Amino acid sequence: MPCWLVKSEPDAFSWQQQVANGVEPWTGVRNAQAAAHLKAMRRGDLAFFYHSNVGKEIVGVVEVAREAYPDPTEVVPEGKLPRWVCTDMRAVGPMPNPVTLAAIKAEPRLDGIALVRQSRLSVMPISPEHWAVLCAMGGWGG
Repeated sequence: MPCWLVKSEPDAFSWQQQVANGVEPWTGVRNAQAAAHLKAMRRGDLAFFYHSNVGKEIVGVVEVAREAYPDPTEVVPEGKLPRWVCTDMRAVGPMPNPVTLAAIKAEPRLDGIALVRQSRLSVMPISPEHWAVLCAMGGWGG
C-alpha cells in the first residue's frame, strides 16, 4: 500500500483541527506535482500529518477516506474546467512521539527522503522503508 506525507501549517489547519473534524477535505494544494500525488492516493492509504513552518514535525497519521475530486476552494473561471483536486483525510491517531525535521535529517536511514529533498512540496510519497523508520522513531505501532 502506498504511503504519503501531507503538510499543513498549524496556524492554518492543525492536527488538533483534523482530529476534531474527523474527516476533512485536504484542499488548497496548488502545485502540479503535489496535485499529481493527491490523484495517485487511494482510499485506505495512510499519510503522515506534518506540521510545517511552526513545529516542523510529524504529529499524526491520517487515512485517505475519499479519492481525488475537484477542490471546492478553487475559483474556476467561467467556461474552464477545474484544475486542482483534493482528497478527504480521516484522522487515525497522533504520533506518540512527534518526529522533528531535525531528527529526520540526522537519521542516515532517511537519506534521500522527499521531505528533505523537496522541502517546499506539500504532498509527497514516502517509501515503505522510510515509513517503517519514521514509525519506529515516533513510536507508531498503528
